Amino acid sequence: MTSTESHRPTKPARSWRRRLAIFTLKWGLVASIWGGFVGLVFVAWCAYDLPDVSKLNEIKRRASVSLLASDGSLIASYGDLYGSAVALRDLPPYLPAAVIATEDRRFYDHFGIDLKGLARAVYVNLREGRWVQGGSGITQQLAKNIFLTPERSLHRKGQEVLLALWLEQNFTKDQILELYLNRVYFGAGTYGVDAAARKYFGRPASEVSLFEAAMLAGMLKAPSRYNPLNDKALSRDRARLVLQSMVSAEMIDADLAEAAATMTAPSVSKEAHGQIGQFYADWVLDQVSSFVGFAEEDLIVETTLNPARQRMAEQHLTAIIAEKGPAQKASQAALVAMTPEGAVEAMVGGVSYRDSQFNRATQAQRQPGSAFKAFIFAAAFESGRFGPSSRMMDAPIKIGKWQPGNYNDKYYGDVDLREAFARSLNSVAVRLSEQTGRKNVIATAQRLGITSPISGDASIALGTSEASLLDMTTAYAVFAHQGRGVWPYTINRITTRSGNVLYERSGSGPGRVAGGMAVNQMLDVMAAVTGWGTGKKAALDRPTYGKTGTSQNFRDAWFIGFTADLVTGIWVGNDDNSAMDQVTGGSLPVEIWHDFMADALAGTPARDVVRPAGGYLAAPVTQAPTELSPAPAAVPEEAPSGIGALLDSILGGGSESSGGSGGTQQPAAKPRLNEERPGRD
Repeated sequence: MTSTESHRPTKPARSWRRRLAIFTLKWGLVASIWGGFVGLVFVAWCAYDLPDVSKLNEIKRRASVSLLASDGSLIASYGDLYGSAVALRDLPPYLPAAVIATEDRRFYDHFGIDLKGLARAVYVNLREGRWVQGGSGITQQLAKNIFLTPERSLHRKGQEVLLALWLEQNFTKDQILELYLNRVYFGAGTYGVDAAARKYFGRPASEVSLFEAAMLAGMLKAPSRYNPLNDKALSRDRARLVLQSMVSAEMIDADLAEAAATMTAPSVSKEAHGQIGQFYADWVLDQVSSFVGFAEEDLIVETTLNPARQRMAEQHLTAIIAEKGPAQKASQAALVAMTPEGAVEAMVGGVSYRDSQFNRATQAQRQPGSAFKAFIFAAAFESGRFGPSSRMMDAPIKIGKWQPGNYNDKYYGDVDLREAFARSLNSVAVRLSEQTGRKNVIATAQRLGITSPISGDASIALGTSEASLLDMTTAYAVFAHQGRGVWPYTINRITTRSGNVLYERSGSGPGRVAGGMAVNQMLDVMAAVTGWGTGKKAALDRPTYGKTGTSQNFRDAWFIGFTADLVTGIWVGNDDNSAMDQVTGGSLPVEIWHDFMADALAGTPARDVVRPAGGYLAAPVTQAPTELSPAPAAVPEEAPSGIGALLDSILGGGSESSGGSGGTQQPAAKPRLNEERPGRD
């Protein structure tokens, strides 16, 4: 026997191996058949309820509402906002490169499924024992975004794979990438790279910088977390990681990435971020449905907001409250600025929208104090019995058990109504209200624009009935609008994104609500307030009119004033209605008003308010009268009662009370209202 023959397998051994090979082939074939069958069943299971791929271009989402300022800039957007579809060729090349480097580095090399990336994701998830990494490439993400829900399940994953393969068979890589960039979610309700660029950077996607492109790509991992509106620092850090990924993928060189990474922040407009006018935007949004009802299309709302003046309003209000508020125990303020016709150009509802979204300009009801005296004097002037030069005694007065007083119990004796208004003399306001008739005062206030309930007791003269800053500012606008009524408005036009006009403003208000002579007389006394009275710090380089107001215990401080071009109201106080430390209408409110108005009207030619035709045209007195020694305490006056009150009422001079006729029903006792010191700044 040769050596070769000695090592030759025996016949039983060869037979065993042959049987093993046949067994393996047989059952391998069976397993393959069953595996194929199971695979086909799985594919059929995933495919039987696949979405209709013919609806590729349909977008199912909440309709968006975009608010535009008067200059066309974006104030805010609500709902799901899609930008204009952009072609890949129109984008800077580093933008799609940043997305590929971050989301799918082998995008141009795989067939729709990145097997290597998928294997890595499976390994990481098994190692961690939980779902921490996804293996979907751009094509799979597009399939999910367009056709599927975010649900994590085997069925949904199978459908994602099938749809990704379909997309790869029917579209080029560039078309898939373009579709992805126009559909992917970037946070803050924005879909598509163009909407995101406009939302976060105030410019179209075709104009973003390298760092901004990296920031956009960085958002895709967690849009709500990494968008700059949520956390600017985190968004910038994420963008720097994207730049490093681009270097690793050899898409940009290290020097360029380093230069871009040194940027502290992208160039961003506040308007694009919605960082100005947020109280205003919320207020406008609440009104949209009343104009157009429920809309299924995207809406473009063109508003009256003036971005420059809005920014000035926020800056001056927050700066003065931050600087002087703590020392005087004043923590909140609000501002409304409108044209004499009622177009609201600026609104600040509080010192910080982030801390509180409660709008103190429209939602808060506070006591206007002596700012309410404008309606008393207007009613008195309209009666024809009084004018700015009419004289009245400034002395203590008592009505029933209620005895109001002037600030610091200082009285001026015999004064004209111009001086009484300019110095904000409480006793004169009470006498004038009683002689004019409280019902007439209430009717005048409501006719001019006060919509909240007004109490009919004697304390009405000192502004104890609450009102909103918006209502008060609107009512004062009547004096700047030649006595014509004002309806405050914010919306000029509402269109769909396709250009269909749903609403366009027309009309000019309710018509004349105050007589021409009374309006001119009110301009006379209001000029005295800013010329030498309690609001003299409001004086500008042009004719200025207004009235201060301070409620009891310094809880509320107001100044509402106007020029020919702008009517602005200011309120200062605390949300818990606690007392401030000697804050009057002539202090913080006037300071905010003056600084804002001086800035807002810079460059606007100085002119006077247009007077109504005919009527009282006397030039306002711009110098304070010679101050007399305080009058001695007079005998308190009792409200007339019985037949005397009836006769007085018949003759037009009787007091009116909420409880009955002829003034016999006396009001409940009220705490004294602290008003600004007569003649005090």
